[in-house]
Amino acid sequence: MRSGEPGTGNRESEKQERSTSGSRRFPRGVLFDLDGTLLDSAPDMLATANAMRVERGEPAMELEQLRPFVSRGSRAMVGAAFPQLDAEARAALVPVFLAIYERELGHHGAPFDGIEAMLAEIEADGGRWGIVTNKPEYLARLLMPVLGWESRCGVLIGGDTLPERKPHPMPLQHAAAALGLAPEDCVYVGDDKRDIEAARAAGMPSVVALWGYRVPGDLPEEWGGDVMVESPHDLLDSARWPARAT
Repeated sequence: MRSGEPGTGNRESEKQERSTSGSRRFPRGVLFDLDGTLLDSAPDMLATANAMRVERGEPAMELEQLRPFVSRGSRAMVGAAFPQLDAEARAALVPVFLAIYERELGHHGAPFDGIEAMLAEIEADGGRWGIVTNKPEYLARLLMPVLGWESRCGVLIGGDTLPERKPHPMPLQHAAAALGLAPEDCVYVGDDKRDIEAARAAGMPSVVALWGYRVPGDLPEEWGGDVMVESPHDLLDSARWPARAT
């Protein structure tokens, strides 16, 4: 809901009342991974990989063949699409992958079920949220207007925004500071081991998003996250968030 629309005044009053009454239900700041956490971007990635495969005379691959690799980045997805190529040949295809992905961006994927309701609850509670992803920043920013998040996302850090990327803590520390908060006053939600490692190194409570993308053999219970949740709908329950961040 944009400012000036019916009901905006009531919602802003509710935010102010919650933030001043000490009855906060959700963390003051929530930072999210993007692919596999907020956004089911695997269909966009599949369209990209299959465009490349068709151009090279290969049959289309199925979504479930690519899906586990989406959170691992473009190199991993190129490797899944072309397992017969050596590392050097795969690396040479990464710019091609990114160029085609820019064309397919936002045309096939969508936020996971429950994400929009969760973001609305965080906002209604007076909290702020942002995104810390290893996706190149320019691609992440192109998605914001497609998703209607350009005026709602308080900070966006991409994999090339800073000198370091996850699992280094710098992106999370920088994002928390941009929200005007200490790392311990935020929560990071992610679906990959690197997300949880980055949060732990930053001194930030973390939530393991079990609905995301994982390769066979991943053991999220060993990542050291503060909380593990099966669905974005679980996070509508304020009791499911790490207690020290609320």
